[in-house]
Amino acid sequence: EQEKVNLNTADRELLMTLPGIGEAKADAIVQYRTENGPFSAVEDILQVSGIKDAVFSKIKDQITV
Repeated sequence: EQEKVNLNTADRELLMTLPGIGEAKADAIVQYRTENGPFSAVEDILQVSGIKDAVFSKIKDQITV
């Protein structure tokens, strides 16, 4: 099984390996983490600008916190 990507520790290159996550979304995730502190649940990624339900449903099984 593929190792899950930890939203709190992954750098932008690792985040960009997720489906639907390009440079802009990866940067937004890192920026959100910087401004708000660590994600407490994978669903918190929906608070990140540009990340919608469609992207979340593609990556939710591949991410952890």
